Amino acid sequence: MLQSRGLKTSGKFYAFATPADVVVKLPASRVNELIESGTGRTCSPQPGRPMREWVGLAGLDADSCLDYLLEARAFVVAAADRGTSPDRPPSG
Repeated sequence: MLQSRGLKTSGKFYAFATPADVVVKLPASRVNELIESGTGRTCSPQPGRPMREWVGLAGLDADSCLDYLLEARAFVVAAADRGTSPDRPPSG
């Protein structure tokens, strides 16, 4: 991710592209859902260390790609509005 160009909002990355995938940041439960359905695949920049809130999506048409990008952006914006990092739940 750090070597890729990506999309940011609220100072946080929410999507980037690799040669094989569009990779988006979503809640871990949504990532698991997409992986289990076969729609997505684990994002593991370091082998054996999957990023729980990132999922790779391949073979998307333009409309589906836009839908996932908007979903990822909304996730990151909502976390910023709550004053939390999308990477961890709010404390308290």
